[in-house]
Amino acid sequence: MIEELIEIDLTGEEIYPEEISEEYTAELFEGIKRTIIVNSYERNSKARQLCVKHWKAICVVCSFEFEKSYGEIGKGFIQVHHLTPVSQIGKAYQVDPINDLIPVCQNCHSMLHKEEPPLTINLLKLLLQTTNENNNSSR
Repeated sequence: MIEELIEIDLTGEEIYPEEISEEYTAELFEGIKRTIIVNSYERNSKARQLCVKHWKAICVVCSFEFEKSYGEIGKGFIQVHHLTPVSQIGKAYQVDPINDLIPVCQNCHSMLHKEEPPLTINLLKLLLQTTNENNNSSR
């Protein structure tokens, strides 16, 4: 099975731009249709709404607010992060929208899930703060 996944490039392995050789980029194709079988965990939209109502549509990591940057089209736009991954729980459970969920922008949400297990909110805040301080001091 692993060989088949590797053959059709479904291993989940990330390839970074600096790792791609010139020959590899000679012929690049997109749009090939593939059937992929995955487990999908249902999310409760009411829990999301209650989370955003409580915390507001502001990223708890970087404080980005879509409405301030994009106007009316960005109103209420935010992703919601499960502090304990649903896949880790592995079954239906009663979610607490205020204590189990937290609003984050797409960039921060992606960064939280860049590692396995996902980074904590506090660690990502620290990384962002440290990087910003280092960037500001080098100017």
